[in-house]
Amino acid sequence: MYEITVEPRFGDIDGLRHINNTVVAIWFEQARNPFFKMFTPNLSTKHEDWKLIMAHTDFDFVSQMELGKNVQIRSYVSRIGNKSFTLYHEAWQDGVLCVKGKAVVVHFDFIEQKSVPIPEDIRNQLMEHYIELDKN
Repeated sequence: MYEITVEPRFGDIDGLRHINNTVVAIWFEQARNPFFKMFTPNLSTKHEDWKLIMAHTDFDFVSQMELGKNVQIRSYVSRIGNKSFTLYHEAWQDGVLCVKGKAVVVHFDFIEQKSVPIPEDIRNQLMEHYIELDKN
C-alpha cells in the first residue's frame, strides 16, 4: 500500500461546502505516481518512455468530506493481469472511509500502439501492494 495525505483547498469545495466529487479523481491520480514510477522511474512522458494508459476508472462516494481536515489516500493493487492491472484507492477523513474507487491501467507501447505484457520484475513490485478485495 502507498499512502499520501492531501490537504483540501478552499477551491475543492462545492456549494454545499463538501469536497466536490471531481476533486477525488485528481487526488487518486496523484496517488498513482508511485505505481507509474515502477514503469517509468523518471516519469518522462515521451512516447518512447511512457508505458501506461488508463482504461477505466470508477468511484463510490460513501461519506461526505469537508474543508479543514486532511484526507488520506490509500492505494493498493487489486488485480494483476497479463497486460493490465487494477489499482484500488480509498479516501479517508477523520478515520472514516469517504470514497473508494478503481483504476484499470494498461501496459502500453506508444510507438507500436499496442498493449504489451507486464515484465516479471514489475509484476513482482506490483504484487508487494496487492490486496484481496471482498467479492461481494
